[in-house]
Amino acid sequence: MSTDPQPAPMFPNGLSAAEAVRRLQTEGFNELPQAGSRSILRLVADVLKEPMLLLLLGGAGIYLALGDTAEAILLGVFASASVFITIVQEARTERVLESLRDLSSPRALVIRDGERIRIAGREVVRGDLIVLSEGDRVAADAVLRDCDDLLTDESLLTGESVPVRKRPAAGEAMDAATVAGGDDQPFVFSGSLVVRGGGLAEVMATGPHTAIGRIGQSVTALETETPRLRQQTRRLVVAFAIGGAIVVAITVVLYAMYRGGWLEGILAGIALGMSMLPEEFPVVLTVFLAMGAWRISQARVLTRRASAIESLGAATVLCSDKTGTLTQNRMMVARLVLPDGGVLQPATATPEAIAPPFRDLVATAVLACDPQSHDPMEKALHALGADATAGATLQRRYGLRPDLLAMTNVWSRDGAGVAAAKGAPEAIAKLCGVDGGALAALQARVETLAAEGLRVLGVAEASWSGEALPDAQQDFAFSFRGLVGFADPLRPEVKDAVAECRAAGVRVIMITGDYPATATAIARQAGIDPERVIAGPELADLDDDALALAARAPTAFARIMPEQKLRIVTALKADGEIVAMTGDGVNDAPSLKAAHIGIAMGGRGTDVAREASAIVLLDDDFGSIVKAIRLGRRIYDNLRKAMSFILAVHFPIAGLALLPLVTGLPLLLGPVHIAFLEMIIDPVCSLVFEAETEESDIMRRPPRDPQEPLLPRPLVLWGALQGILAMLATGGVLLLAHRNGMPDDELRALVFFSLVSVIVSLIFVNRSFSSSLREALLRPNRMLLLVIGFVVAVLATSLTLPAAAALFRFGPLHADDLALTAAAAITTLIMLELSKFPLRAALSRRADKPDQVVKAASPAR
Repeated sequence: MSTDPQPAPMFPNGLSAAEAVRRLQTEGFNELPQAGSRSILRLVADVLKEPMLLLLLGGAGIYLALGDTAEAILLGVFASASVFITIVQEARTERVLESLRDLSSPRALVIRDGERIRIAGREVVRGDLIVLSEGDRVAADAVLRDCDDLLTDESLLTGESVPVRKRPAAGEAMDAATVAGGDDQPFVFSGSLVVRGGGLAEVMATGPHTAIGRIGQSVTALETETPRLRQQTRRLVVAFAIGGAIVVAITVVLYAMYRGGWLEGILAGIALGMSMLPEEFPVVLTVFLAMGAWRISQARVLTRRASAIESLGAATVLCSDKTGTLTQNRMMVARLVLPDGGVLQPATATPEAIAPPFRDLVATAVLACDPQSHDPMEKALHALGADATAGATLQRRYGLRPDLLAMTNVWSRDGAGVAAAKGAPEAIAKLCGVDGGALAALQARVETLAAEGLRVLGVAEASWSGEALPDAQQDFAFSFRGLVGFADPLRPEVKDAVAECRAAGVRVIMITGDYPATATAIARQAGIDPERVIAGPELADLDDDALALAARAPTAFARIMPEQKLRIVTALKADGEIVAMTGDGVNDAPSLKAAHIGIAMGGRGTDVAREASAIVLLDDDFGSIVKAIRLGRRIYDNLRKAMSFILAVHFPIAGLALLPLVTGLPLLLGPVHIAFLEMIIDPVCSLVFEAETEESDIMRRPPRDPQEPLLPRPLVLWGALQGILAMLATGGVLLLAHRNGMPDDELRALVFFSLVSVIVSLIFVNRSFSSSLREALLRPNRMLLLVIGFVVAVLATSLTLPAAAALFRFGPLHADDLALTAAAAITTLIMLELSKFPLRAALSRRADKPDQVVKAASPAR
């Protein structure tokens, strides 16, 4: 087999081994700084920065200083558990990311001291000569000194899935202004893939000085958006601290003035302070986020920052890259067009999908491909006609040339020969001598296919008699065989995922480096239906206000540079949107980090993209984003239910601590009772809400207002109403039993049992804001059954075990006493359920009108 002659390399010897070692020591390894990797110590430090956990540890310190060792130990145990859960989850994520990083590290074939040696990509230095072959991952930015029919896939840098043509350098220099993308460049870039041909390149930049490295440095300079949940919890902590301090101070003074002394006042203040300090909040918050990260990991989604899941539930805009995110980043034959105008759209990428009249066209196109190709379009053709080369021998190949964008393979089979060519339609038409009306008709068909977002190749065939082969492919007598249109197919789950996003009031905006026609076609297939496609040059002429205004309508962006992606995200954030950004390439990393929630593709994504993101999709499934949005909304809903429940529980506990002040009754609840209620019963009951399934309308609501506090005024009032009714129920039991002369020990046990029973009833009240009591009682929740069993066991132990009864200072209770506690709980439950009807009606009206929800989710700001 003969091939086109190859020029002799310009620098056959390369660097010396000694010079390579010197440069490696001076300039460092050819790798990016891994600032995103976090050690265990850093994970611990990040966890300890959480305000709620700091409050928990601070409370333990206060109790220890006051001599309440048991309570301090209990708080410390919960704090340690919170730290452990979070660190295990985050460390697991880091391990997976590290394994992905190791898999993506390329090796390189270099020439040193005149010999070719294979080295690790991180050991490549500036000035090395690297040998490029099909299937190689380019290890560094380099200038081509020699190449033959070289195509590289630069989609990780540009977002475009079609390989670009390369040529040898003719004096050009590579500098920081050199960018990837476009045909006939003499440069190759770190991270790009050689899909056809080969060459010899001189390394100009390594590590942080490469195009990938410069983007990585810009990512490092960006500040990660502070999670809104963290901001809200800080405000909540301050509010509780101020309110609790005021009430405790008033209680101490009143006890000292009206109950006979400062010592009793201080003891009452300690008990009341314990009843008002929200020790449960850090436990609930940490468990909810850690369990949420675990739940979403079951769908192969890693969360680098657990709070990002909750933030995703508030997203109003989802900015998505096209290549590799909405599409599969592979080429598929989408159209076959015969010379007479006949068209076939293959239903599948299999030979059985090709009708007989089109098989000759496919066979010729396959013969024009390399037998072992990495080119995505050639791989798509091989999938349709793998047996076209059976029994044939490749005699010669004519590669692409700048003056003729076509390639030809010459084959022999059973003594006969055939030349098969493919390339740009205009180049194939020139080879075939097509002109006049036939050329105009061909151009019209090409334009029609291009308008559908397809990449189009022409195919031609010529016979060969076995004589000496010509020097150029123009010397064959080609006949036109037809056109082949290629598309990067949409991921199968994307259309349904986009529709669900729209129903949830989340706008999907596609941002791509591809051509506007391709962007429009893919956007319509995905259901995005843009009213306007803004190309990069047009975007450059828009100021930030005009850009934000344009992005309020259904929009797609095409021919976008990396810095323009960042500008789009920034403009959307400035317009008040909560922005989620998906991507996989290095070019996506700045916008991934700048967005409120960065979502990287883990399968084919780059290290830079993964480390700039808060969420990583391990299976690159776009539909997993919708699962994460649903889970984020569920977490926030359930977190609010738990917070409302905790707020309600504090009312009767604090009320029973204050009641002796205004009634003259004995102090029934001491620190041990309150600590037990808040650190055992209350948090365990709160875990029920984490296991609650989502409300039926959760994906038919508009995104919540990002400025809305975690506990808005209506929810505070709802929690207060629950707490006041619970306080009246337990206080009523206390007054009734005291009037009947019940001894203090029995009275304490009765009040404690009544309080616990009412707390359990509040669980059912808060299980749902919109469903009926019957559904709240019957809806499965394994954790609820475990909690009820735990509560019953604890109460039974406190009565029947003498040591426990002595610790709590409980007296015996009788059947009528237990019936009274049950009556208090049932009465509270019924009254609160009746009060939910107006709220339930409002939620039902919203669920019945999802179209209005979508409109409401896109306000004109």
